[in-house]
Amino acid sequence: MGLFDLSGKAALVTGTSGGLGQAMAIGLAEAGADIVAISSSGSAQTAAAVEALGRRAFDQQADLSDADALESVFDRAVAAFGRIDILVNNAGIIRRTPAADHGRQDWYDVIDLNLNSVFFLSQMAGRHMLERGSGKIINIASMLSYQGGVNVPGYTASKHGVAGLTKALANEWAGRGIQVNAIAPGYMTTNNTAPIMADEQRYRSITERIPAGRWGVPDDLKGPVVFLASSASDYMNGHVLNVDGGWMAR
Repeated sequence: MGLFDLSGKAALVTGTSGGLGQAMAIGLAEAGADIVAISSSGSAQTAAAVEALGRRAFDQQADLSDADALESVFDRAVAAFGRIDILVNNAGIIRRTPAADHGRQDWYDVIDLNLNSVFFLSQMAGRHMLERGSGKIINIASMLSYQGGVNVPGYTASKHGVAGLTKALANEWAGRGIQVNAIAPGYMTTNNTAPIMADEQRYRSITERIPAGRWGVPDDLKGPVVFLASSASDYMNGHVLNVDGGWMAR
């Protein structure tokens, strides 16, 4: 079990006010990591849960879609614990409109947060990690990193981009001690999927297609994120790990 021990490690997790980000941050803390929690609305509940486990937490409120602010966001994260060993790029939004009606600002908002912030934070973390010759970067992709979806053109484009970026960074940094991988969650019970869950017919048809027979819950990502953040995954590079109840196998 020592392979999965994150004691003494510092993890920066974005989008931690609730849902998947909160669960992953708590999962990393349960494995021993201290947590920098970043979200646009603050992550007091997440920070309290981390501290209740005996780990340190730094709750930072920031707009990650503002590229000009990202450097100071990352610098404050490093200052909190002296180093960042693990970066989890989870923050994201979705705008649901038909492609013909998808507003320009909706497109920009989604791409800025879901893709641009992932690259710029990974770039900053990569420089920081390259100096020490080790580090873990975990991006949150999606089933829409493979598929087209319906009425979510910006989100789909961003998640295809996240998968490609994961592989590109892995190609450059794998030989220098940094593992860059991604998790692609399937249908999960989160705020982003609430409109789908409210559509009884669509919810039922999706559930029937999932081999596991249920939608995922945020805690289903705890094990995968700890694995990719730990030394157990030291020879994994550029991989997109599906956590989907078998959706992509169907």
